[in-house]
Amino acid sequence: MSDAQVIHASLAPLIRLREVSKSFKLPDGKRFDAVKQVSFDVRAGDVFGLIGKSGAGKSTLLRLINLLERPDAGEVLVNGQNLLDLNKRALREARQSIGMIFQQFNLLQNATVFDNVAFPLRIHGKHSRAEIAARVRECLEIVGLTDKIDAYPAQLSGGQKQRVAIARALAPRPAVLLCDEPTSALDAETTRSVLDTLREINARFGVTIVIVTHELEVVRALCRQVAVVEAGVIAEQFAVADTATPRRTRLGRELAAHVPHVVVDADELGADGEPVSAEVAHV
Repeated sequence: MSDAQVIHASLAPLIRLREVSKSFKLPDGKRFDAVKQVSFDVRAGDVFGLIGKSGAGKSTLLRLINLLERPDAGEVLVNGQNLLDLNKRALREARQSIGMIFQQFNLLQNATVFDNVAFPLRIHGKHSRAEIAARVRECLEIVGLTDKIDAYPAQLSGGQKQRVAIARALAPRPAVLLCDEPTSALDAETTRSVLDTLREINARFGVTIVIVTHELEVVRALCRQVAVVEAGVIAEQFAVADTATPRRTRLGRELAAHVPHVVVDADELGADGEPVSAEVAHV
């Protein structure tokens, strides 16, 4: 357990999407419905996976959570706020509590590791140089890269680049961390290292994680809840540890076939029979 102060998560979801839809216009003029009236909840402190084949709509669905893609219809609520009701300034403030990690790292190539991690703190303009320096070192310590503080991205391995991206996402002390295929560009050993880092962040600091992946092993290693996305809809959603309930999708059956049964003590269950999550307010 963490040495940080731990409190029980609220029964109210931290993230709530209601009937969200998103379509795109194709070059031939036709409309592609990427997400179709999807609803789901994510509790505070949870690790929630969105899994599906390429083109299923899972990455679009993830990007609706922080309005990198604005839905054509529906509601996006984070910590009780409907982000669609916010003006530009209020939305920028709300996004400070939502970090994001991308598949291809998205680091500034001409900036040092220090400057990459400091970037989100500088653009908010609310922190002194000393505060930024202290926070950057703290985040690099979390991901185990303090020795690379003066390095440039070209001098780093793929796994190190992704851990810098994680440190950058953590810098503003987010309550939510959105991960879009964060391990698909990495080898197996490096993938395990990145997943260990994400697991530690969730366990120590209670950061809620939503991760998009097409890799079953990532879900098995990290997630507690998973939604299978097919053709822009959630085909099914379940607890990863639940191997007893029959699955409706092929991915669901493949996942259940390789997840060992997990015994949860009675005092770890909430009133609804679900495991009780734990969270702390910020990293």
